Amino acid sequence: MSRITHLSDNPSILDEYMADLRSVDAQNNRESFRENIRKVGRILGYEISKSLNYEKSKIQTPLAEHAQNRLQDDVVLITILRAGLPLHEGMLSCFPKAENGFVSAYRKHDNDGGFEIEVGYVACPDLTDKVLILNDPMLATGSSFETAIKVLEDYGTPKSIHVAAVIASAQGVENVSQSLPEDVQIWIAAIDPDLNDQKYIVPGLGDAGDLAFGEKLQS
Repeated sequence: MSRITHLSDNPSILDEYMADLRSVDAQNNRESFRENIRKVGRILGYEISKSLNYEKSKIQTPLAEHAQNRLQDDVVLITILRAGLPLHEGMLSCFPKAENGFVSAYRKHDNDGGFEIEVGYVACPDLTDKVLILNDPMLATGSSFETAIKVLEDYGTPKSIHVAAVIASAQGVENVSQSLPEDVQIWIAAIDPDLNDQKYIVPGLGDAGDLAFGEKLQS
């Protein structure tokens, strides 16, 4: 089973950002919603950074030579479009030298109320021996993450894989932790108890993509 880090286990300023993201009274401001997602992304990125590899490197300050830890891992940030863009920006502010990739994965619903995850677009660098951080604001059933990981196998074998989300359902976390390789690390800002009949997280926050960018026409 994958290792799971649930950031909301310990109270922090993260809770303030999460409160604004969830509140219907605050969600009418798209700019503010995106910025709060970015803030959560920065926190997730910082927490992930503690698990990476560093090496002492000598640098020269104006006054003396100093041995400073420097990141040794090559990081690739990949987000699931479109909802993941603000989260991706927040994580990129933590890893400004990272390579970037994008996967367009969305639910294609059938007439019986079920759905499949369809991938329409992938842009990805070589992942060989790099640290892959795959991010999406919502981890509902876990199907999007599982599909994205499968698609990315064509781009090389990463040194390690991290999955990051703002809100996940308990069921989705269980699904991902069981279906993905056990060395995949899962980082979640908040884990909610339920999924509704449409497989949306409850209490959740609604549709992150629509709240960030506006409602879309259904095709």
